[in-house]
Order: sequence, then structure tokens, then C-alpha cells
Amino acid sequence: MKPEELLQELESIATALGITIRYEKGDFHGGFCILRDERMIVINRKLTLQRKVSVLARSLGEFGTDSVFIKPAVRQFIEDEMARAAASRYEKEEQ
Repeated sequence: MKPEELLQELESIATALGITIRYEKGDFHGGFCILRDERMIVINRKLTLQRKVSVLARSLGEFGTDSVFIKPAVRQFIEDEMARAAASRYEKEEQ
């Protein structure tokens, strides 16, 4: 699946879960947060398409996606991104 298609799929999943996605400028990568009872994912608009997809997938994985249907390829991508994030945290802890 192309990154553009993956981004659209992930954005649709967020919408189905009632999560707002905001693309903003700043000195951050992005992630899932709750602001005044509104669930949202904030992503740095200057990131590459691949990094945006990665941040969005990890954020959805942290939130949980079991309540909505997700295409198998997209679900696998989310799981792979969660595994990469966990491995990265583990490596940082080991240093």
C-alpha cells in the first residue's frame, strides 16, 4: 500500500474513533493527546509523508483500534510501528 493510501486509511480510522487530527507547525513530531475532553492526534506538518504515517499509526496503536474494522494490511502496519516504537524505547533504556 502506498504511503498516501495508508495516510488516508489511518485518517479514516481516526475519524471512525472520534479522534481529531491536526497538522501543525512546531518543534515536535506529534502524538495522541486529550485536550478539554477532546481526543486528538497532533502531527508536525513539516514531517515527511512516511514520518506522518508512522506518527499517526503509533498514535492510533496507543489509543486502541479494536472497536473498528481495519484492513489487514493497515492493522499490520500499525502493529509493526508499535513494535518499532517499543524497540526504540528499549534501546534508549539500555543506554
